[in-house]
Amino acid sequence: MTSLNEPSPDTTPGARPDTTPDTASGATPGAGGGLSALAAARIAVGVLVDGGVQHVVVSPGSRSAPMAYALAEASAEGRVDLLVRIDERSAGFTALGLALATGSPAAVLTTSGTAVGNLMPAVMEANHAAVPLVVLSADRPDELRGTGANQTTVQPDLFGEQVRFAVDIAAGTDPRRAIQTGLSAATGAFPDLPPGPVQLNLAFRDPLVPSKGEELPPAAERRRYRIGTEPLIMNLPPASADLPERRTVVLAGHDAGPVAEAFARAHGLPLLAEPSSNARFGPNAVGPYRLLLEHFGPGSGMPIERVVLFGRPTLSRPVAALLAKADVPAALYQPVPVAWYEPGRRIELPLESLADLADFAGRGTPEWLDTWLLAGSAAQHSLDGILSAEAAASGPAVGSLVWKHARGQLLLGSSNGIRDVDLAGLPAPEPAATVYANRGLAGIDGTISTATGIAIGGRQDTTVLLGDVTFLHDVGGLLLGSGEEQPSLRIVVLNDAGGAIFDLLEHGAVREAGTYGDAVERLFGTPHSVDIAALAAAYGVGHCSVSTTAALAEALARPIEGRSIVEVRTDRRSLRQLHKRIREAVAAAVGGVLVQ
Repeated sequence: MTSLNEPSPDTTPGARPDTTPDTASGATPGAGGGLSALAAARIAVGVLVDGGVQHVVVSPGSRSAPMAYALAEASAEGRVDLLVRIDERSAGFTALGLALATGSPAAVLTTSGTAVGNLMPAVMEANHAAVPLVVLSADRPDELRGTGANQTTVQPDLFGEQVRFAVDIAAGTDPRRAIQTGLSAATGAFPDLPPGPVQLNLAFRDPLVPSKGEELPPAAERRRYRIGTEPLIMNLPPASADLPERRTVVLAGHDAGPVAEAFARAHGLPLLAEPSSNARFGPNAVGPYRLLLEHFGPGSGMPIERVVLFGRPTLSRPVAALLAKADVPAALYQPVPVAWYEPGRRIELPLESLADLADFAGRGTPEWLDTWLLAGSAAQHSLDGILSAEAAASGPAVGSLVWKHARGQLLLGSSNGIRDVDLAGLPAPEPAATVYANRGLAGIDGTISTATGIAIGGRQDTTVLLGDVTFLHDVGGLLLGSGEEQPSLRIVVLNDAGGAIFDLLEHGAVREAGTYGDAVERLFGTPHSVDIAALAAAYGVGHCSVSTTAALAEALARPIEGRSIVEVRTDRRSLRQLHKRIREAVAAAVGGVLVQ
C-alpha cells in the first residue's frame, strides 16, 4: 500500500495553540532548543482531538511520557477518552476495535523500541481493512539515535508499505502540519487512497515531565459523538423494466454494507451474503449458499450467468471458484478506493455507480429468484435437522445459535467461527446486530482486544464468537487495569482443545490416512489442556461452561452484564464427518427441489 513520507516539519514561528498555556510565545524551550517536550505534546494532542480522534489507547513508557501527560490533561477536560493497556499488541487491537465501532480515527501511544514493533499485527490488519488507526510512536531525539542509547532503534517508517503515511517529527519542532497530514491520510482524504493506518513518530528530548507547579485541570464532562455510520437498511428504486433478464447472483463479501441487500431486492436477484457483510438479511438472502453453488453450475438447468460483487469475499472455496470462472462475467461495485486489492489484480470489472452495475446485472426473473429461495429453504431445513438431532454442541450449531441471539454488536473471530455462522446462520428479515470481523488479513491476532474496543467504542452489548486457539492467542486482552472501563462483552469460546479448521482442509484427509502419524495433530491441531475457567477467574471475568445446544441457548438468552465467558466444550474429532453428512443431506434436499 502506498506510504506517503515527508521530512520532519520545521517549527512554525510564533505558533501557539490554545492547548499550550505556557509563555506568551507558547514555545517553552527544551534542552536542545525549540519547543519543550510537553509543549510539543500539547500541540500534538490538540491537533489529534480537533481532527476527530475520540479515543487514545496508551501503553506505559518513559519516552512517551510527554504525550501521556498531555492526554491526561485533555481527558480531564473531557476532550478525549483514554484507555490504558500494558501490552502494546493488545493496545493496538483495542484501538482498531474503537475505530471500527466509532467510524472515527483511534490512536495508540507507545514508548520507543520493541513497544512499537508490537503494533505491527494491528497495523497490518488496519491496512488491509482500511481502518483509520493512528500510531503515535515516541522516540529518542536525533542526537541519541545510533549511539546505543537504551530502547533506541530505527523507528521512522518502521511499518513500510503497511501505512498510508509515515513521518518522523524531530524533537523541539511544531508537530501540527505533520499530524494534520497524517489524519487526512488516515481518514481517506487523499485522492485514490483509502483510509488506513498512519505512523507519527514523535521524538522527545528531556525533560519529559511537567514543570513544577503544573497540575491537571479540573475534571469536565466528556461529550461523545459518533461519525461515519450508515443505516443497516436502505432502499433502492425497483429495477427498470428496460433491463435485460439475467441469471445473476449478488455476492456480498466482508464490509459490503446494506447496499448489497438493497440492490439484490430491487433487482429480484438471490443474495449470497457473508456474515460480516452486514447484508445477510432480507427476503432475497439465501443461508447455506456455499453448498448450493455447485447445483447452479454449467451442467444444471439454470446455470449462473453473471455475478455482482459487493465487498470482499474471503470465506469459502466455492465462492472463490465461482469468481474464477472465465465464462461467468463478474462486476465489483467500487464507488471509492479500497484497500484489499491492488488495481488490475482482480478479474472482476470495477464499476463506480449503481446505474452501471444495474446495466451489468440486469434483473432476475421470478423463476430464478424463487428457485434459489426454495433451494436455500430446503438446504437450511436439512442442515437444521442434522444439527438438532445431536444434543452435543458442534461448531455449526454454536454458530447458528450465536447468530440467532446476538444483539447490538457481534464480532466473529477468524478460523471456523465465522465460517460456522456463514454455513448455519439463518438470515433474518432485518439485521439484529452490527457485525464485525478482522478480515483484512483474517488473522487470529488480537480478537479479544478488538472486541473490547468495539464494545467500548460502540457503547452497546457486544458478543464475540471465537475458537479456543484464537482465545488463547489473545488471552492477555482480558487484562484491564483497576479503574479501566469495563465493556459489556460476552465472549463465546468454542473449546475443542485445538485447531479444528485444519481438519476441514486437506490436512484432515492426511490425518485420516495416517501416513504422517501424529504430525498433523501436533503441528496443526495443536492440542492443549488449558483450564479456561481458571483463566477467567485470574482475570476477574465471569465464566460458565456448557456442552449442549440447549444449555448454550439458555446462556445466550441471558442479559449481558459486564464481561463474561461462555465456554462451549465440544469434540473436534467428529467435525469432518459432520460436515460430510451436512453436504450429503443438503445435496439430496436441493436435488429434489431442482428436479421439481
